[in-house]
Amino acid sequence: MTATNRLSARINAIAESATLKVDSKAKALQAEGRPVISYAAGEPNFATPEHIVEAALAAVRDPKNHRYTPAAGLPDLREAIAAKTLRDSGLEVSPSRVIVTNGGKQAVYQAFQTLLDDGDEVLVPTPYWTTYPEAIQLAGGRQVDVFAGADQDYLVTVEQLEAARTPRTKVLLFVSPSNPTGSVYSPEQTAEIGRWALEHGLWVVSDEIYQNLTYDGVKATSIVEAVPELAEQTILVNGVAKTYAMTGWRVGWMVGPADAIKGAANLQSHLTSNVSNISQRAAIAALTGPQDTVEEMRLAFDRRRKTIVEGLSAIEGMTVPTPKGAFYVYPDVSGLLGREWAGVTPTTSLELADLILEKAEVAAVPGEAFGPSGYLRFSYALADEPLLEGVERLQRLFA
Repeated sequence: MTATNRLSARINAIAESATLKVDSKAKALQAEGRPVISYAAGEPNFATPEHIVEAALAAVRDPKNHRYTPAAGLPDLREAIAAKTLRDSGLEVSPSRVIVTNGGKQAVYQAFQTLLDDGDEVLVPTPYWTTYPEAIQLAGGRQVDVFAGADQDYLVTVEQLEAARTPRTKVLLFVSPSNPTGSVYSPEQTAEIGRWALEHGLWVVSDEIYQNLTYDGVKATSIVEAVPELAEQTILVNGVAKTYAMTGWRVGWMVGPADAIKGAANLQSHLTSNVSNISQRAAIAALTGPQDTVEEMRLAFDRRRKTIVEGLSAIEGMTVPTPKGAFYVYPDVSGLLGREWAGVTPTTSLELADLILEKAEVAAVPGEAFGPSGYLRFSYALADEPLLEGVERLQRLFA
């Protein structure tokens, strides 16, 4: 055994999550006493709503939750997810077409494991969330980037997708609202892309984790609502993490055609079995209980969105499209590169991110984590005061 083959090639090929890496570095610096403000993690700063916590406390005390339950999820939760899917995605599905997963990441992983064979191609609108490439690669697939920049509001067109399609293309990844950009496809754009996927017989993996976090009267139209005929070749992935401030509870799900869900359920039966029953009971309370706290959090995100867009737009060299969803802003920072700042001349957004962490004690994720260099991702899912302070630090650094 040598150092090169001590671990499997597939494991050696996995890259660490860039967003978690930056957030961990920021937290380490904070632990050393440095006043670092982190915009790195995609995690609401709110506590999980109290009625959800109370449901979990009751579940802990109920012995029926101390045992194995169906690997695909508690029947009550699968019913609640089916109802939410009809309400928010316009798709009527049987609970049998739902699998409860350990967070949205497991749903993404299982979707690609279920659909891909070695060499199958996945069209990935770029910029993209850092986990998609690793999940595709682990399934033997090949990622094909389709890039749209700030001039397109980070939204790809059918023409771009068609130019990237080959005989090996099997899956289209569709994400709206987007992480990392916050961009949202209009109903018309969504329908056009959906009809194109239907015409060419492509599977669609649609990540809807941010669908309830939109602003300015915008609605995130599900691709299966825009093109109902596409439902038999679409897997929806979603979860409670972002909407309900439940990132640590680890509850996500997949919704899809019967054959895909059966295959994914077989995988999950060996991979993890059931999600924690306590978390599942909490998720039932989230989906079926009062939604007033959800709206309060959304309004707070909206307020922070306006603050950070206005503040970053005041920095010469940053181009800042206004996000319509999620809780990220993704400025084009190419105008700051190749110029000297505090004695340093960054030439990439990776170098720029290092500069602002060292000189301004602000943590942001560089564009290299999501595709091409030249961008930074800022999460505005942090409290108002540090959010504003961080922006002011950047304004002083780049004055």
